[in-house]
This record gives sequence, C-alpha cells and structure tokens, in this order.
Amino acid sequence: MTYFRHGAVALALLASASAVSAQTVITTQPVETQTVVTTRPALVLTPEQRQIIYRDIVRERVAPAPGTVTYAVGTRIPSDVHLYTVPQSVAVAVPAVKAYHYMMVNGRVVLVDPATSEVVAELD
Repeated sequence: MTYFRHGAVALALLASASAVSAQTVITTQPVETQTVVTTRPALVLTPEQRQIIYRDIVRERVAPAPGTVTYAVGTRIPSDVHLYTVPQSVAVAVPAVKAYHYMMVNGRVVLVDPATSEVVAELD
C-alpha cells in the first residue's frame, strides 16, 4: 500500500510539473518604426485667389531668396533658404494656403510646402 501511495504522489508531482511547463508564455516583438507620409491635395488657385495672395504678400516686403537657383513647381528648395509664414490676411482670404510658407524670388511669390520643402505654386 505504501508503494501505491508513493506511486500516486510521484504521479501527481509529474503531472503538476508538466502542467506548469505547459503554461502559456506571451512574448512581444518590438514594432518596427514606420514612416508616415501625409500628402496634401494639389493646390488649385483661381486667378482672383492668386492675385490676392500676390498683392498681400508683396506688401510684406520680405527679404528675397537667392535668385541664382531656379524654383519650379515640384522642385525642392535648399534647407538654408528662409521661408515666411503666410500672412493672416492671406490665410483668411484664401484658407487653402494657410498651411504653406513662401519666399520671394525675382519679384515672384513662391509657395512652399514646409513638410516636404517642395514648391507648390509660383505667383507673379
């Protein structure tokens, strides 16, 4: 009978040991960082809006950007070029340009997306 008890105890210990080893272990893998790119819709301005923007920005009399580089729609500007925020009067009259910055080049207003440094419009 003693052998039976010892066998039962040994069997219980083995069963509990296998139950413990069968517990679920949850591991987490580090999530890779993702680059989120947000794009804005193409900037479409009416002739009246272009006139308002140009007129109000020219009144600001800011320092012109270097004219030795050609700035065309779709090109990126160098990081050392100083950009100005759009004046409040322009942002109220033409809300579509509120998020953009600008610079003056050879008497022309160049609107730039500050997130991408890309030229989005030229006004003269």
